[in-house]
Amino acid sequence: MIDYAFLQSLDFSVAWTYLPVLLGGLLINVLLTAIGFLCGGIVVGTTLALANLSSHRIIRWPALAFVEFWRSTPLLVQAIWVHFAVPGLTGIATSPFQSASIALIFNVAAYCSEIIRGGILGVGKGQFEAARALGMRPYATWRKVILPQAIRLMLPPLVGTIISIFKATTILSILAIDDLLRTASRLSTFTFQPVEIYTTAAMLAFVVGAVISTAGYYAERALKRGTAHGL
Repeated sequence: MIDYAFLQSLDFSVAWTYLPVLLGGLLINVLLTAIGFLCGGIVVGTTLALANLSSHRIIRWPALAFVEFWRSTPLLVQAIWVHFAVPGLTGIATSPFQSASIALIFNVAAYCSEIIRGGILGVGKGQFEAARALGMRPYATWRKVILPQAIRLMLPPLVGTIISIFKATTILSILAIDDLLRTASRLSTFTFQPVEIYTTAAMLAFVVGAVISTAGYYAERALKRGTAHGL
């Protein structure tokens, strides 16, 4: 049975009053997501993927160990360790936001490297051989032949990973970062209206997730059109 009296008692005007504060917290999550994906997923992740594809063990094994370590341990533990252990070991203090960014970059890099590696392997050796037979240089082979096909394979799982990164950033509120979850928690305690505050926070997160999914959908369509025109 639905308690309509409870529904009628809800007052979402409080959420509207504190919406700018919630949006400020949401911006922190979006910023961490961008840092994690661009720096970790693209830059470090691509480097790790290429290292894991290397034929040299001295390059492949450290990259494999890095990926397995950061994929096999919880992000929460990683963030706490980076924030409290690294300064003790190195003498370099980091702010909560910096610690969260570092942990997120390494965590995301480990996951995205496997997606990127799988995308490259999915192209097939025949494409490399065909490009070599045509006399294409390695740079041109990667830019014109391999990467366009690999990106098309990588895009769907990468979009899903971006959404996962965005949701994972809420875990980093443990470091006292004023993100959406921590902001909602403080407002809930202050206003004594947790349902209204957390419902609004959930809706804001849903909007961001929907925007990411929609952007990924149109990017995938654009890649398919580009491939079709190139044939």
